[in-house]
Amino acid sequence: MPYFPDEVVEHILGFVSSHRDRDAASLVCHVWYRIEGLTRRSVFISNCYAVRPERVHARFPCLRSLTVKGKPRFADFNLVPAGWGASAEPWVDACARACPGLEELRLKRMVVTDGCLNHLAHSFPNLRSLVLVSCEGFSTDGLATIATNCRFLKELDLQGSQVEFRGRHWLSCFPKPSTSLESLNFACLDGAVSANALESLVARSPNLKSLRLNRAVPTAVLAKILTSAPKLVDLGTGLVAQSNNAGALPSLYSAIQQCTSLNSLSGFWDSPRWITPIIHYICKNLTCLNLSYAPMFRTVDLIGTIHQCQNLQHLWVLDHIGDAGLKVVASSCLELQELRIFPANANVLASTGVTEEGLVAVSSGCRKLNSMLYSCSRMTNSALITVAKNCSRITSFRLHICLHGSVDAVTGQPLDEGFGAIVRSCKGLRRLSMSGLLTDSVFLYIGMYAERLETLSVAFAGDSDDGMIYVLNGCKNLRKLEIRNCPFGNTALLAGTHRYEAMRSLWMSSCDITLGGCRSLAAAMPGLNVEVISQADGGANDAKKVEKLYVYRTLAGPRDDAPGFVSAL
Repeated sequence: MPYFPDEVVEHILGFVSSHRDRDAASLVCHVWYRIEGLTRRSVFISNCYAVRPERVHARFPCLRSLTVKGKPRFADFNLVPAGWGASAEPWVDACARACPGLEELRLKRMVVTDGCLNHLAHSFPNLRSLVLVSCEGFSTDGLATIATNCRFLKELDLQGSQVEFRGRHWLSCFPKPSTSLESLNFACLDGAVSANALESLVARSPNLKSLRLNRAVPTAVLAKILTSAPKLVDLGTGLVAQSNNAGALPSLYSAIQQCTSLNSLSGFWDSPRWITPIIHYICKNLTCLNLSYAPMFRTVDLIGTIHQCQNLQHLWVLDHIGDAGLKVVASSCLELQELRIFPANANVLASTGVTEEGLVAVSSGCRKLNSMLYSCSRMTNSALITVAKNCSRITSFRLHICLHGSVDAVTGQPLDEGFGAIVRSCKGLRRLSMSGLLTDSVFLYIGMYAERLETLSVAFAGDSDDGMIYVLNGCKNLRKLEIRNCPFGNTALLAGTHRYEAMRSLWMSSCDITLGGCRSLAAAMPGLNVEVISQADGGANDAKKVEKLYVYRTLAGPRDDAPGFVSAL
């Protein structure tokens, strides 16, 4: 290939920000590999056990932004036992030694202790962003240390994390007389918040654009906060309950009208229906609305609100919106790109929710949809075929039917043809989650047509090993395969030996694989970590059924912190 001076290659790579594109560029030749490593500022690690932290810093000595994921996704559904691992400490220690200039750290599903946060706060004086998504192990004391020492912090996001409450003092620890905060999210935090400290913090954060509060923040405090933060673009409210202060509600109405830049709204928790007029003030500007934590909203209130949100691009809502509400979405939200429908009732048998009728309506009206999560009470092949025809640009499609093994609600047939239409028509599909009665035929369709599929999640599906084999042989871009309660055994597991090193991970739980099959896989693939998770003592018999299997590629070898219930083969 033509020779380019190092300076020219470095200049070219300066325009490449995508992790995937930079990975591809590093494979051009040895020179590009070296220069790409020296110039990369942002690194994403999809599995904290896939590579050792020291190797990452040796490869990318100038990184300024690091993202690391820990536990498998099924930890969100309590399928990964407590104490599994994913400590953030090795990563923070390595960064402190090799990368004191780190500015952004994002951790997901990892164990972060107060000691870890203390080390972080004292090691990175220029830290600008700390994002802890679904993390655990730390308390408000650790947050106080971060707030006190990271004086240039612009973003603190605790989305979905479990934080031990040890007092309300942490909000008062941010710098005075002003802060650099642009984004603050503590919606997950249990326990009371110091109203004075919160009001003071917002008042001395002139650049604050995103604020997500926990349910302990009352209406009167929210009104004062909004008055001090007219530049807010994204707001997650507190409880917003009826207040004894007669002036709280009018004050909130007045304050919300001053937030002319507000385009994203979430929260409301268990707020009563009288709160809907507040949302109406800003509906016309909203592009993102998340009411998935607001079960008190009635269908009629949701319909009235959504009817006015004509610029909406992202909508998260509970299934009590009903099919009637989704028809309003279809007619009003023509710019909608993402829709997520969550079940409002934990009792599956009592849940009526939405049906295939609402799905068809949305697909007919919202032709720009590219991402959908749909929890419903019933589905038909005809509806899925219609969605495939109307929304062929979908890249992520996740369907959850409340009852396992549900058939086509009209014909009584499996839902193979409907999902087959989805993978045939949606050429850019990258993520697929399926539900309902499914046979091996649907896996054949996936293997034949889902050329760009990267993540597949299935449960209670398939007839035999053939189903899993179809997918492994056909989906050349598959990165993550998640399987629960399917009749796939050792034959299917071992049929994928040619694929697993090119994938990020394989998860199988409550399937028909045995310990012997897992051992055979580990022996054949030394570049993989093959971990069996079992909390029952069933011995080491090769014929023993495996409860949970987690397989992932790694450059680090077997991990040294596996608990007793994890067997690394």
